[in-house]
Amino acid sequence: MCKHILNAQVSIRAQCCRRWFDCPQCHQEVSDHELLRTMEMIFACKKCKKVFRKDMENYEEQDEFCPHCDNQYVIEAVEPQMEVGFETEDVRKDASLIRDHRVKQKPIDPHEALEEYRKAVAKQMALLDEAEEAELLKD
Repeated sequence: MCKHILNAQVSIRAQCCRRWFDCPQCHQEVSDHELLRTMEMIFACKKCKKVFRKDMENYEEQDEFCPHCDNQYVIEAVEPQMEVGFETEDVRKDASLIRDHRVKQKPIDPHEALEEYRKAVAKQMALLDEAEEAELLKD
């Protein structure tokens, strides 16, 4: 199991020590020598567990798939990311945890909020009335 690439689809056989690794970093961690780079790669598919060879000099688009089970092994690597978090109670019960205390927020006056709401409703009603008048004039 590779800790560097979370979605590794094949294992690669290192020609230098003839051992199987999921990625070059795994080889580097457990070996005392450099990885021998060759143009012929030996892969083991993790889906069907069969081994196959690929010549990297004549590598084509169809070579991205296992020849035995058609599993696509050349995919974008998913690498682990560091994440900092904390566990809390349900934020629906206590929303103070998600509020940014650095941002100054003016307290909401309920009378002002109600007045703004009434103005917005009146504006919408006026627009609807204008649209109805325009519709009547068209007929």
